[in-house]
Amino acid sequence: MEIILSERCKSLTGNLGCGFGYHIQRRKNGFFAKRNSKGEIPPDGHWRFILACAQLAQKGLQIADIRVSRDEVKNALYEARCFIAMQNLRKDFYDARDIINLKTTFSL
Repeated sequence: MEIILSERCKSLTGNLGCGFGYHIQRRKNGFFAKRNSKGEIPPDGHWRFILACAQLAQKGLQIADIRVSRDEVKNALYEARCFIAMQNLRKDFYDARDIINLKTTFSL
């Protein structure tokens, strides 16, 4: 998942909160979500991390938007056992608004 920062924010790395099992990592070409190599990752941690980033993007302070591939969203929903939502993915890439819509549509 690519994390697109707002114009007000030059850098954002580290954890958004505990219990996700994911963190934000800076690379040469931007900021991306990365699975923690150590520690326990809850089954819905990936989905909750994507959702947390989407909700931050709605506020627009640090994160302007996110870009998540269908495969990543599908894997996150599968791990979280949200099978009906997983089967209804149609787009190649999802942004923050799409993720919030998925949450609302399928009561995730």
